[in-house]
Amino acid sequence: MKAVWYERTGPAADVLTYGDMPTPVAGPGEVRIRLEASGVNPADVGRRGGTYRAMEFPRVIPNSDGAGLIDQVGDGVTRLRIGQRVWLFSGQRNGRAFGTAAEYIALAEHLVTPLPDHLSFAAGATLGIPGMTAWCCLFGDGPIAGQTVLVTGGAGAVGHYAVQLAKWGGARVIATVSSAMKAEQARLAGADLVINYKTEDVVAKALAFTGQRGVDRVVDVDFGGNIATMLKAMAMNSTIAVYATNGNRNPLVPMRELMEKCIALRALVLYALPPTLLAAAQADIAKWLAAGPRIHNVAAQFALSDTAQAHLAVEKGDKLGTVIVNCAS
Repeated sequence: MKAVWYERTGPAADVLTYGDMPTPVAGPGEVRIRLEASGVNPADVGRRGGTYRAMEFPRVIPNSDGAGLIDQVGDGVTRLRIGQRVWLFSGQRNGRAFGTAAEYIALAEHLVTPLPDHLSFAAGATLGIPGMTAWCCLFGDGPIAGQTVLVTGGAGAVGHYAVQLAKWGGARVIATVSSAMKAEQARLAGADLVINYKTEDVVAKALAFTGQRGVDRVVDVDFGGNIATMLKAMAMNSTIAVYATNGNRNPLVPMRELMEKCIALRALVLYALPPTLLAAAQADIAKWLAAGPRIHNVAAQFALSDTAQAHLAVEKGDKLGTVIVNCAS
């Protein structure tokens, strides 16, 4: 099969190789997917660049999300079948060296979910880690109906899905953004209030929106950079769900202030979450997709041989949505 890989970390153009690799075979409990689309996440770029963590394998096929058609099933597979359209997440993560920047991937059945016929493979490849992370941040502690949820970075890949899923879950949604263009994206996703944090007072607007009570739950893209503001906007007995803290990776946590409001911190990384929670996320995302039209933002698309350019597009940091690599020949 054609694939892209790296054997050392560094700049995309220097370390990514496009060529031929053996086509994988589905093992016990696995399905093989003929990939049509691969989604590139910031963590994929960070791993390849060497800023995320040290390489865990001598050769890595990058990218963790994707969509395609099952063309082989291993022994013991019962939920999925040959010919089924699917989306997947965590293709290249702890314990797995080979991700979705390839024509094929063999992956454990529990990481693979049926893709509705009305969705394109490119749309399916945006679901993976962004959609699963958004769901787990929102519903990891139970229903959110009637709550007020604040989504920081409401136009980002995770944030945009968090806004849509929170509205579906019955919450009132505040989204913070950094530009007028991103504000429009958050509104289209269903946000009830959009705040430009660069020009507006996030705390004052959030408190006014909640009648001075504060927000019940935050889905936070940068805990270290946002904690001082978020603390002032939180309600009593609320939760901050943290999935990234790139602005400040070693923040000081003001425990006394958290304690005085009984604020819970839910820090999460998708591959470490309990399988039962991940299965619940997949089932709920399937219900959400079936319940009405959704917005799946594709920021750009590249050929498999141009995976390095796809990684650079993510590194720029100005994308709206998910950068997609088209895997089919």
